[in-house]
This record gives sequence, structure tokens and C-alpha cells, in this order.
Amino acid sequence: MDMNYIDNNSDDELKRIYGLKNIAVVGMSPTEGKPSNYVPKYLIEKGYNIIPVNPIYEEILGNKSYPKVSDIPHHVDIVDIFRKSEDVLPVVKDAILKNGINVIWMQLGIYNKEAKEIAEKKDIGVIYNRCILKEHQRLF
Repeated sequence: MDMNYIDNNSDDELKRIYGLKNIAVVGMSPTEGKPSNYVPKYLIEKGYNIIPVNPIYEEILGNKSYPKVSDIPHHVDIVDIFRKSEDVLPVVKDAILKNGINVIWMQLGIYNKEAKEIAEKKDIGVIYNRCILKEHQRLF
């Protein structure tokens, strides 16, 4: 994929998305300094409810971690994915089993065409090759 290529969501659309507060972070890490740790930490500081999704850990940053998105017992608005592009499809296939998801967000450098199409067929918004932290800082 051409890494200059990003989704066509407008800034107004992104601002609306940032109004959603429950974010499942797939591939979240307890390791300080990794984007999959400092990005969700930033979002927590900005008032978002972060739900770690990582089968290896019981909890990350004080929040209970779940093996997969479909295991989360409460509402999820956004699924923020920190996984390699080739590992995104099973994540999205699992996530769409959970009702009420509004947005699939693939972090900077991440894009999976099939995952994007599956989500869009379910009327779930898709953002890709963008950092949820950098876009928040740019817009707010």
C-alpha cells in the first residue's frame, strides 16, 4: 500500500468520531515508550474510556484487558488497531460480531482492504493509516 494514502474522512467527520468515548485498543501494550502504550495513555488523559485488547495481559494501565473485542461485555464505539496490516482481518471479523461498533481505526502505517470492505458492509466507519493521537492533537 502507498503509505501516503489515507481514508477520505473529513476533519468534521473525525471530530464527530472523537465525540465517541469507548475505545477498544487491540494490541495495546504495557511497555512504556511503545505507541501501543503511550497512545492509549494519551487518550485516557483526554477523558476516553480505554479498553485494552491483548490476550497476554490481565490488565494494562489499570484497565481490565480482554482477549478479543467480542469478549468485551460493555459498549465499544471505536476499535483502534495496533497490529500489522496482515493481522487486521481476523480482528475486524471478530469486532463486527459485537453490536454497536461505530468505527474501525487502523493506526498509522496499517491498512487492510478486505477488513475495510467487511466493516463498510456493516455500516461501520473505517479510518486507516492515521494515528488517533496525532489526529486528535491536530484537530483539538
